Amino acid sequence: MDVAVTGRHCEVSERFRDHVAEKLTRLEKHDHRIIRVTAEISEDKHQKNPERAVRVQLTAFSKGPVIRAEAAAENKMAALDLALDKMQEQMRRAADRRRVHHGRRTPVSVAQATGALPTDDVLTEGEAGAEEPGERKVGPITVTGDGPLVVREKSHAASPMTLDQALYEMELVGHDFYLFVDKESERPSVVYRRRGYDYGIISLDLETD
Repeated sequence: MDVAVTGRHCEVSERFRDHVAEKLTRLEKHDHRIIRVTAEISEDKHQKNPERAVRVQLTAFSKGPVIRAEAAAENKMAALDLALDKMQEQMRRAADRRRVHHGRRTPVSVAQATGALPTDDVLTEGEAGAEEPGERKVGPITVTGDGPLVVREKSHAASPMTLDQALYEMELVGHDFYLFVDKESERPSVVYRRRGYDYGIISLDLETD
């Protein structure tokens, strides 16, 4: 695995470069597919908050998706440790997703899934078939008969951004998709990860009556 360390608006000593390289080589235990990791150390001398004066940006290139993490602190060592913790957490989550995708986890049986439920809530096959389908409210949706078990609503404040920014944010949070408002077209859009290094984007054209 190759490690590249660069400094921006600051000097990076050989001793610190060696320290960074030693730390980053440990990432291979989380993802053996890593080919190269870059670390950019920058210092903002005009930063009013001294605890965020130094920023470290890490980028890991592998046979899978690119993973990025960054953190700011009062010195290089602290910023490096924070960014490294974030990257390790993203790699752990990615490894968990790969295990689930390839079916490496043991599926839970119906008996295990319903074992913790009160007996009054578990219907036998005959009782379930005897019930008449009725209407019920699941979140904002009125459901008749069988329907979604869980509906979760989330609302986030967001500003329009470019596609590059959306890709960066998606990699930063470690998700396979990212919802945003395109700064150029002003359309709701979703960027998502395809196989290999490819990405896709879906945009909505709002129709007016």
